[in-house]
Amino acid sequence: MESSDRCPKQRAMVQAKTWVLTRHFEGFPKDSNFELKLEQLPEPKDGEVLLEALFLSVDPYMRPFSRVRMKEGEVMIGTQVAKVIQSINPAFPVGCHVVGRCGWRTHTVSDGTGLTCLLSDWPQDVSMSLALGAIGMPGLTALYGLEEVLGLQAGETLLVNAAAGAVGSIVGQIAKIKGCRVVGSSGSNDKVAFLKELGFDEAFNYKTVNSLEEVLMTAAPNGYDCFFENVGGLFSSVAIPQMKQFGRIAVCGSISTYNDTNPQTGPYPHLTMIFKQLKMEGFMVGRWEHKNPESLRRLMAWKREGKLQCREQVTEGFENMPAAFMGMLQGENIGKAIVKV
Repeated sequence: MESSDRCPKQRAMVQAKTWVLTRHFEGFPKDSNFELKLEQLPEPKDGEVLLEALFLSVDPYMRPFSRVRMKEGEVMIGTQVAKVIQSINPAFPVGCHVVGRCGWRTHTVSDGTGLTCLLSDWPQDVSMSLALGAIGMPGLTALYGLEEVLGLQAGETLLVNAAAGAVGSIVGQIAKIKGCRVVGSSGSNDKVAFLKELGFDEAFNYKTVNSLEEVLMTAAPNGYDCFFENVGGLFSSVAIPQMKQFGRIAVCGSISTYNDTNPQTGPYPHLTMIFKQLKMEGFMVGRWEHKNPESLRRLMAWKREGKLQCREQVTEGFENMPAAFMGMLQGENIGKAIVKV
């Protein structure tokens, strides 16, 4: 694309590769749910830009959100880091890099709506892919869940599940920065080792423990002040009774239920919540969007100071988007799952 920067007219018929959702997911996603298509893009008009994707994100939210926010035949939802390769919009000059909710596509013509320029002082030695991870939506989710929802205080004990994932790994590290005791659950021994590298006080493989209840009690005999919930289902049912009086629970995800064909049922936590006077709140990161510029700079500062480790699992090739997505849902990634175009 470098040579075409000097000859904009050559881009009139840019061809985008896209992944469309052929049929809504029933149970776990399959290859047949996706189809790779080609789309001819028009020349950008006044106020528009042409984007070329560099990195694309695959995230758990895509599984439930695709059902409520997409129609069959539409391009899969998702966020990407892209380079502006043609511009008739002064807010996004040629050569700048943006984060945008463009979906699973290699090229996009955009009027600028929903595009966010990367931090103007983004360090050259930090991969721009982190704008989809620790210095992006997952990092912001971790930060806002801890500060805005839980109100985490120094000296408290925090439980986080899916702790080696994109959000959970940042949750635990920020909690340690804040002077808290952190217990993390993950689904493999390699992930447990990663959590210990990050400084978690306790970490365990929920798939191999004899009793989830016992391991939670052993890790925090006095109970948990805060619980950052990413998993739902059975884990939640066992963890909620381990909360302290007036404990707080931030519900970020429920990945254990996303692929269920039949909804899971009870046990139900209401009496425990009443007796222990617990606070439980669901949230989505967009609620605090007005704080994002300052929050992203805080996350970047922690990264630069060595306080945040930002592990990524990078899949090469746009053609491997579905495989990366399904692998992430199966827990194959440590840290943030990214596709590099």
